[in-house]
Amino acid sequence: MRMSLRLFLLVLTAGLLWGTRTVCAQTAAPQGWIETWAASQQIPEPANALPTAEMQDVTIRETFHVSVAGSRIRVRLSNAFGTEPLTFTSVHVARPAKVGSAAIAPKWDTPVTFSGAAQVTVPAGAEYWSDPVEFPVAALSSVTVSFYLASAPAQQTGHPGSRATTYFVHGDQVAAANLPGAQHVDHWYQVSGIEVPEPVAGGDVIALGDSITDGHATTTNGNDRWTDDLAARLQASEATRTIGVINEGIGGNRLLEDGLGPNALARFDRDVLAQAGARWVLVLEGINDLGELTRLNAVTPAEHQALVRQIIGAYEQIVLRAHADGLKAIGATLTPFVGSDYYHPGPDSEADRQAINAWIRTPGHFDAVVDFDEVVRAPNAPERMLPQYDSGDHLHPSVAGYRAMAEAIPLSLFR
Repeated sequence: MRMSLRLFLLVLTAGLLWGTRTVCAQTAAPQGWIETWAASQQIPEPANALPTAEMQDVTIRETFHVSVAGSRIRVRLSNAFGTEPLTFTSVHVARPAKVGSAAIAPKWDTPVTFSGAAQVTVPAGAEYWSDPVEFPVAALSSVTVSFYLASAPAQQTGHPGSRATTYFVHGDQVAAANLPGAQHVDHWYQVSGIEVPEPVAGGDVIALGDSITDGHATTTNGNDRWTDDLAARLQASEATRTIGVINEGIGGNRLLEDGLGPNALARFDRDVLAQAGARWVLVLEGINDLGELTRLNAVTPAEHQALVRQIIGAYEQIVLRAHADGLKAIGATLTPFVGSDYYHPGPDSEADRQAINAWIRTPGHFDAVVDFDEVVRAPNAPERMLPQYDSGDHLHPSVAGYRAMAEAIPLSLFR
């Protein structure tokens, strides 16, 4: 049957339009991203929050240590715990002239936009990604983010355990090469992540933990947490150079109850599953749950048993939720803490720790196990840390202990 000229033209036009739509769809394919740095957000405790007067008409300059390289970045602002919308008048990124200083390298100072605008208002309880910025970053380097707030947040959002120095000064000075006269604190505020374009075979290891992951007893501006040491090891191998390490530790955090920051199950979606590029979650949580049980009073054997069951149940939930999103779940054994002046753990608490570690080590529970307990414990007194790996409080490892923990993680887990 012969096709009429009109029908032929309609078919031809439809084909051309379909082809155009196909090409446009391919051209507009979304760019994949991967976290190169992030930190868990919480309401800063009163001692760690900035006074409201200092958050008015203020430039805040913060520095972040990234894990993987990228040709571009985008920045995530956070008002996650805010109770009212928060307006950022201007945001800039730069390279620090020197880590531990308010000075930046002026030639790298770059404005950040949000849907093309310099100013953005982040709704209460929300986070907000910037537009991509042409700003190359090297692996294991530092990025400075400066932002200006005309009005203080109704409720601050931040990460108190930064182990990095933040500078603040009144007036809009986001582009200033230095901030003479600036005050400083060792906390982060209102910035929760930095991403780079996802490399081939890229992915992130999300470290979910408490102060041992957050880096208590590490060097301020030294970037010597165990997660930093792991990131350096991954960068040293060609096979794992596209894998980032994201520290989602909160000092004092617990699996089951809110304390310093939301409990681990409550923050799992935002701090783990929502992180771009998340492929693995490495869980080191539970020591604060054990310690708090008996910190003030002795409890019955039945209460000890109930807590162990609840902690194991929380681990099971983490594994289930990780698997549902396609992540591998890696369990880390709890490190010794007998001798802690804060928790004063006795034989019953140590028995709880041993029972939990036995469950973690049992095949079929986690996808893999990292035995931090075995790394840092004293052979002749396994309820205590080796002296050279003890920061001195008998709860947190030393810088050497953190390094040993990182070196004990098989890189083959991430290939």
